[in-house]
Amino acid sequence: MLFFGLDITYWIIMIPFFLFALWAQSSVKSAYKKYSRIAINSGITGAQAAKSILQHNGINNVRIERGSGFLSDHYNPANRVIKLSPGVYDSNSIAAVSIAAHETGHALQHARSYSPLALRSMLAPTASIGSNFAFIIIIAGMLINMAGLIKIGIALFSIVVIFQLITLPVEFNASSRAKKVLLSYAMVNNREMRGVNTVLNAAAMTYVAAAASAIAQLIYLLLRSGFLGIGDD
Repeated sequence: MLFFGLDITYWIIMIPFFLFALWAQSSVKSAYKKYSRIAINSGITGAQAAKSILQHNGINNVRIERGSGFLSDHYNPANRVIKLSPGVYDSNSIAAVSIAAHETGHALQHARSYSPLALRSMLAPTASIGSNFAFIIIIAGMLINMAGLIKIGIALFSIVVIFQLITLPVEFNASSRAKKVLLSYAMVNNREMRGVNTVLNAAAMTYVAAAASAIAQLIYLLLRSGFLGIGDD
């Protein structure tokens, strides 16, 4: 049985999604590069925007920390920390404030018991195991011709797909919250909102690309394993 890099079926299925992912990543970098050079009129930094949003919503149990790396921004619901990369934490650009508000949007979701966020957090450990070991288990099952092992691997990867799908409403909702609070709290004006929308919409497409790619990989695994009625040649 040919597999992955040696299987033309894999590339026929996956190449469009690889290209989609490359486009999405390029769009994010392009939007960030453009709007990281434009300061907002209010002059607040990403860290200040995050702090202000939390205060406006009466949330005082979330820390804001300066992280490291490029666009490594994230919210950790386990320890209630918003980690902002240096280019976001210290900058007063449209891009920085947009990203900071998005991550703070996750803190708002957590505070409001947003169910998709809770479900994603619950699935995260198993999804991490699936992401790291599903393909190893599947390949091992194919090498020793053990259908049960293949099924376990596919089940693990299915959880990865579910995790990616649940991530979509979580990320879109966080961006929606970010756009709303930035404008309603007068952190950005109507003209600057165009940049906010561009940055956050571009970022959202990376999650769409990741979910689409995961679904395509699952379909491939089901096809090549014979669970969709098409087995080995």
